[in-house]
Amino acid sequence: MSNIQGISRLRNCIAGMTRIIDAAGNEADILARGEVALARLIAVDDWLPESCAKPDETSYRQYLLHCDPLERFSIVSFVWGPGQKTPIHDHTVWGLVGVLRGAEIERRYVRRGNTFIAGDEERLGPGSVARLSPADGDVHQVSNAFSAQVSISVHIYGANIGKVARHVFDRETGIPKTFISGYSNSEVPNVWV
Repeated sequence: MSNIQGISRLRNCIAGMTRIIDAAGNEADILARGEVALARLIAVDDWLPESCAKPDETSYRQYLLHCDPLERFSIVSFVWGPGQKTPIHDHTVWGLVGVLRGAEIERRYVRRGNTFIAGDEERLGPGSVARLSPADGDVHQVSNAFSAQVSISVHIYGANIGKVARHVFDRETGIPKTFISGYSNSEVPNVWV
């Protein structure tokens, strides 16, 4: 962590999300209140550990920052190398995506029979937060908006996302392939020191 104040920003988000989950009546409430907590976290860029901000030349990275002990939510950083993107995929749980550095392009997809119809692209810049819900169709593709710089986003998911069985989809055939993402880091930052 870069400094004590930075550490407290992430700890405050973790504590806030724990309170939100403890009091939550439904997913819509979690997403609305969680969006505020995530926006507060990404409003200042002084807290992300360098070990969780390292890009890879061949693929984006997903670093675990925190997992609730009961696996009710997890917080991860996504680090996008220049021009990198995900396949078309789902999440099967609610999620929030906030851009910390750089920018991302998100394209949602809607299933029509055996194919996926692409929606409009949305560019998310620093401080932007997007919501994901299986109830609204959580199939999308995300890419780094830049071809020559790294972008970083912070995601909060309604489970230990690195252990959730999810799907990537062939755009033409709609055929799903199950995957479990895991995490790029072997050690989780200790935010409680």
